[in-house]
Amino acid sequence: MSHALQLSVIVCTHNPRADFLSRTLAALKAQTLPADAWELLVVDNTCIPPLPLALIQQGHADARVVVEPALGLTHARMRGIAEARGDILVWVDDDNLLDSDYLAVAASLGREHPNLGVWGCGHFIPEWEQSPAPELTPYLAYLAVGQRTGDRWSNRPFDYDALPAGAGLCVRATVARRYMENVREDPRRQALGRTGAGLGACEDFDLGLTALDCGLGTGVFPRLRLTHLMPASRVEESYLLRLVEGHARSTVLLMAIRNPELQPPKLDWKSRLRTWRRRRSLSPIERTIHDAQRRGEASAWHALRPH
Repeated sequence: MSHALQLSVIVCTHNPRADFLSRTLAALKAQTLPADAWELLVVDNTCIPPLPLALIQQGHADARVVVEPALGLTHARMRGIAEARGDILVWVDDDNLLDSDYLAVAASLGREHPNLGVWGCGHFIPEWEQSPAPELTPYLAYLAVGQRTGDRWSNRPFDYDALPAGAGLCVRATVARRYMENVREDPRRQALGRTGAGLGACEDFDLGLTALDCGLGTGVFPRLRLTHLMPASRVEESYLLRLVEGHARSTVLLMAIRNPELQPPKLDWKSRLRTWRRRRSLSPIERTIHDAQRRGEASAWHALRPH
């Protein structure tokens, strides 16, 4: 039985771990949604060596590889949007193992909720290569792990409980094309998302907010489940601090892009004193996280100064 193409599964990758990518492709091969109902598009974002087509076809017999020479997740995603043929685009990272029914559930949710422009995973199962230190537990959400207790959807800006993370994110093609136009018109959006070793963030939230621009909502559903492969390097404190700093920077950038009237907070002596007292009350790990957040925010305001 032939099915109309519904989904475009897009994997953007830059020098992936071969064992992780192979498992990502194997999980795609095991999807219950018939293969003629979805396509696999892999964006080779300056991988060295280039990704061979034969490897990618382990995930889907008719998979395609396209090369995006401009380094950065936003550039890679824009190339994926331009190449995709499906009505719904599903972003899969090169360290994600989708549950076997993920694509079928994603398509079903798209039919059940025509009012949503973006929806995504509500159950991230971590597979740790090395167990994280107990003191880092409160901050592991930065790594896109954890489980939501129920469905949540919204059409309110910055309702983070209803804004899905980029891993496993589903977006209607109309919203994705609007997002691509936004990025082309405002180059500041290219600073969101990762670039090589840079740990930027919030490009997924920008996609979600674009759905609101289109008169649609966003949602998060625990029925969408995936396993997130975590290399040992991601539970090192130094990596987490870089991630926190990058997220704080990107959050300010995104809020300023969305609200041109936004101004940096004015720090008079009273507010500085309150900040100093609060910082002194924190534990050592809380203090380092706090400082990373402040560095990220300061970096964003510095970058926005010419605008």
